[in-house]
Order: sequence, then structure tokens, then C-alpha cells
Amino acid sequence: MTPELARTALKKYFGYDDFRPLQLKIIENTYRGEDSIVLMPTGGGKSMCFQIPAVTMNGTVVVVSPLISLMKDQVDGLNAVGIRASFLNSSQARTDAHRVETAYENGELHLLYVSPEKLLSQGFFTFLKRRNICLFAIDEAHCISAWGHDFRPEYTQLKGLKKAFPDTPIMALTATADRLTRRDMAEQLGIPDSEQHIASFNRPNLSLAVRPGRQRREQIINFLRERPDQAGIVYCLSRKQTESLAEKLREAGYNAEAYHAGLTGDHRAKVQSDFINDKTLIVCATIAFGMGIDKSNVRWVIHYSLPKNLENYYQEIGRAGRDGAEADTLLFYSYNDYMTLKDMIGGNTNSELQIAKLDRMKEYADSLACRRRILLNYFSEDHSENCGNCDICANPPEHFDGTVLAQKALSAVARLKQSVGMGMVIDVLRGSARAEIRNRRYDQIKTYGAGRETSTFDWNQYFNQLISLGYLYVAHEDYGKLKLAPAAKRVLFEGAKVELVKMTTIKARRAQEEKKTKQRATVKREHLGLFDELREVRKTLAREFGIPPYLVFNDATLHEMVSQKPITNAEMGRISGVGERKLHRFGDQFMTVIKKHVRREDKDKRGDLSTHEASYQAYAAGATVAEIAASRKIAENTVLGHLAKCYVEDKAPNLDPTKFFRIDAPDWIDEAIANLPDEGLGMKAICEFVNTKYGAGSLDYGQIQFVRAMRAREMAN
Repeated sequence: MTPELARTALKKYFGYDDFRPLQLKIIENTYRGEDSIVLMPTGGGKSMCFQIPAVTMNGTVVVVSPLISLMKDQVDGLNAVGIRASFLNSSQARTDAHRVETAYENGELHLLYVSPEKLLSQGFFTFLKRRNICLFAIDEAHCISAWGHDFRPEYTQLKGLKKAFPDTPIMALTATADRLTRRDMAEQLGIPDSEQHIASFNRPNLSLAVRPGRQRREQIINFLRERPDQAGIVYCLSRKQTESLAEKLREAGYNAEAYHAGLTGDHRAKVQSDFINDKTLIVCATIAFGMGIDKSNVRWVIHYSLPKNLENYYQEIGRAGRDGAEADTLLFYSYNDYMTLKDMIGGNTNSELQIAKLDRMKEYADSLACRRRILLNYFSEDHSENCGNCDICANPPEHFDGTVLAQKALSAVARLKQSVGMGMVIDVLRGSARAEIRNRRYDQIKTYGAGRETSTFDWNQYFNQLISLGYLYVAHEDYGKLKLAPAAKRVLFEGAKVELVKMTTIKARRAQEEKKTKQRATVKREHLGLFDELREVRKTLAREFGIPPYLVFNDATLHEMVSQKPITNAEMGRISGVGERKLHRFGDQFMTVIKKHVRREDKDKRGDLSTHEASYQAYAAGATVAEIAASRKIAENTVLGHLAKCYVEDKAPNLDPTKFFRIDAPDWIDEAIANLPDEGLGMKAICEFVNTKYGAGSLDYGQIQFVRAMRAREMAN
């Protein structure tokens, strides 16, 4: 197996020219039979890391996923591009399961998706050993760790997989796992020495915004007015909130439905199916929704209330813009939300850790630092640049040079040997005389009392900023001690500058936010006419083939069609996301609509001019035949025909027709006419006769048209 083979499969099945960062490296790792931990954000292309090995390696890839409802979507998507895939889980009838088992035993499947319960059921390992398995892919692998945000006890039994299949590589994949969870995942799966592939968590296509939780419903309706006909999800804290908000949105004229665990299974399934198939555009849901869908054209996500942690938040906003096109996210926050969640968490297992993570979520909502920097640094991605696509970057607060303050804070953490929490570090900086400090001899370190002039409240704010900006992190597994991140060394030893937000700005902005009731966003609606037409074609084809619309083509692919306007198979095949099978199944329908749009657009541009006069005017202005053909999305021979027609009609006085045909062309055409039957004197027959006798490419339609034009003018004169 080679990188070239992987790239060929990528283009053939998925229509992409090259891999995203890390994907090929992970695939090559699998080719070598090595285990992998893969951390990629939602929409980052995790699935491709095991789907390409499935179609290029000998054997079947077994994918373990806890999301039963997602399995069908993924299998449908793979079958749509010509990859043989199926699934086994508790939702199937026995006859369907038997059919899938037979297909697996006969070696007919590239991929087999199974639930953890099915994988661990009695006798299933023996069944799997009847065929060669080239890879086990463990999706949502963070569920195996008690440190993760969605721990599932049954996942811990997966540690037996490596013992049963010691020679088969394991790929553990997740979209959200902090430093501690990643380490625990590897230990639990029995692959502690596996290479960790951590992709960038940066999703620049997602805009990030936080607004105060005042008049939320009114703000949401204002938000939706700016985004007509776009699919989105509103995450709510309670069942009651989902139903109340959905009803309010329906009253305002929006197609919205509620989704929560209190609904019947059939009702939930219908809401989810209607959303996937674009029959319902808005779903107001509790946080469970979205885990079981692979819908790529979700254009926005709103959090009605504060999520429990940054992992959940990042995973949920990641359901927007999975196709790479622009998408918006909005979080409403109030202190009441925070206190409600804190009370809910209080009695849980690991409540101390969960509350610490909730505190980081609150700090994110309160912060005046670039929101993307906070998220990326939380997931241990050293990121020092502001993103320009969040509400803070759009309205930057007033900063000051906080390098000296940062140096004092970071030096104190270092001199305290990274062994205490934030409260103790602040007490040392402020020169506290309490007994514990004296007993531990912290009053002897160099930075003791170095920050007396700064209040405890302000130090708390500055430390939170330093954590958000990635200079420090809180080691939850080590009693919440403050630790230095790699970026801290640049400040302490390399002269790097640190900008902090002024406390006066923080207070002023909080007062301003209390008065704010709404914030308007603008939306780019470029080329919306053609995009809407293509979306209708997609919807029609989806109904015809019985698949969700985004499995025909995603929004990003449609936007590229709008931009490039492909009207030939070759042009359509160059569009990202158009593989061989989709080109064959769907290409003609989309190109038909694009051609009509191009003709309308061309007619609007040329106004009262006829189409052949428009080509001549462009030619007379200095454009080449090739340039005219490209700009008008027509064939070069069509342009030549336009010029020839203008010459015949005496509308091209300065046009020399002899420039457009070879000197022998008139004699060749006469010879062809003399030797062909009257009914066979079309341009195609004449070209074939001449090119057969005098060599391929000797004559083309353009030359014939100009010879005929010249002779027509001669006869008229």
C-alpha cells in the first residue's frame, strides 16, 4: 500500500484531490500495522482515516461506534459512493443481521460498523475471526475514560480487544479529549505506546459569539431573520425549554421541532429523519441530539444555556459547518445558568472535576480574550494569534502590556514548583502572612510579595486570562494545581510580550452588556439564486434515491459549483467532493441547471446584443477565442461559429476569415463534399473524412464554419 494508492482512492470515491493534514500520515501508520490515537475536531475528517484503508487494504475494517442512529447515515453515505459497508446492532431484525453476517463471511464488505454491545456479545469475536480484519476503528473513544466528558462503563471492556486480536492495529478516534483523557484512552485500550495524532482544533469556518442571556427568544428570532432557509440546532438545558422554544419559533413562522428523551422513540426518530432530510430546518433539542447524525449542511448552532464543559460545547458547535463552508455559533450565558448546572452536578461521581470543568466553561463565556484562542489552548494547541472570526475580535477590548504581570505570575508558579493551586499562588504574590505560607517557607521565594499592588480580585482575573491564552493550565488530575504550558517559557526566557485586557474595560463592557438586548449579524448570500436552484435539485435527487440531501452533495460542494459553474464532465469532476460514482449518478442533473443559469446570466450581461454579436464585440475588444469561451462558459467552436455568423451578416467588417482556417481547408472540404452522399454532408462527416485522409486534427468545425462564411459572403457580393 502506498500514498499514491490512498490518493487515488480518495479521488475515486470521495472526489477530493488531496488529504487534510495528518490524514495520510495516520493511514500510512495503519498500512504499517501500527496502533493510533487520533484526535480530530468534528468535521475534521476522522472517518476518512479508516475508510481509505478499508478500500485499499486486504480485509474488512470493523468500526466500533456507540451511536447506533449514526451507523445507518454513515453506511448510506459510503454505499452512495460505491464503498461496500453495513452495520450490526440491536436495532436490526434478525433476518437483516443474518444478511449482513453472511456478507461479512463472504468477504463482501469493506467496512462493518458494530455497537460496543454487539462487539462484546458472546461468540462475536469467534465470528469476526472467520475473515481477515485489517483494522479496528474505535469511534468516540473518549467514552472509555472516566476523565472524559461522556464516560460509558461498557466501553472499558474494549481493553480485551487487543488481547483477542494482537496482530490487528487499533485506531482510537475522538473529536474532544483533553490531555488527561488521551493518556487514559491509550492505557484503557492496551495501546499505551501508540502514536498520538492530534490535528488542529481550529475550525476557522465557524464564527464564535457569546451574548448575555437576556430576551433570548427575541434574540434568536432576530438571528434567524438573517439566515433564512438555513438548517440549525438550538441546544437547551431542559425538555420544557425545547418544547417552549420550538412552539415560539413556529408562532414566528419558522419550521421548528422539539427533541428530547421524553418523546416516544417513533417521534424522536421522525424529528431526526425530517431534520436530516431538510424537511425540518430547526431542531430545539437537549444535548443528546446530534450525536447520531452526520448532517454536513448545518449552518448554525445556538446554545440557549451554558454547556457543562468546553468538551461538550466544542463537540456541539462542531455539528455546524462540517462541510467546511461558513457557519455561525452563538452561546447565551447568564450566572443563573452556571449556578443551575453547579447544583445539578453537585451529587454526581467526579463532581469536583466536573465543577472545575464547568468553571472553565464559565471563564470562556466571561472572557474578553479571542474565543478561538481559548478553545485551542484548552485542547493543548499552542495558538498565539487572534482569529478575527469571533465577537471579541470583531469588537476588541482595550489591552495593555501585561508582560511584567505575566512574568511575576509565571515565575511564582515555577518557584512554587507547580505544586499549588491558583489561590495559593495569589496569596504568595500578595505577600500573605498566613501560617500555611510560613510553614511551607513560601515566604522565602523570590516572588513572595511581588504583586502586593494588585488586588486579589484583579489577580484572579489576570490568572484566568493567562489560562485562557495558553500560558498556564489547571491539572485537574493533580488536585487542580497550576502548571506552566510551553508558551510560558517564551515569556520567562525568550522575551515574548503578553497583552492583557484592562480591568476597567472588563467592568465597562459588563455594564454595557447588561443594557444590550440584541446584536445583529450579517450573512453573505452571494450567488444565492443558483445555490437555491442546486439545492432544489439535490432535494429532488435525495427523494428519488432515498438518501439525505447532504449525501448527494454537501453545501461546500454546491458553493464550489456556483463559483466554478462546471458544464462538462471534466469540469464537474474537478469540483471537490464529486467522485466517480456521484459524477455518474448526479452530474448531468446539476450541469443542466448550471447551463440554464449560465445562459440566463450571459443574456443579462449582453442585454439587447445577440449571442453571436456579444462574442464578436469581445473579440473586437481584444479577447482571444479561448478567453471568450471561458468567460461565457461555451465551447471554442461555438465562439468561432459566432464570429463566422457575424462575418456573413456583415457585422464584423474588420474580421479576416482566412486567419481561422488552414490554407488547404477549402480544397479538403470540397473533396469531402465530392466524395460524400448528400445526406452525409454535416460537419461531423466532413471532419471525419478529412482527418482520416490527412491526419487527425487537420480540420475542425471552426474551420468549416469560416470557409462556409467566406463563400457565403462571396456569393452575396
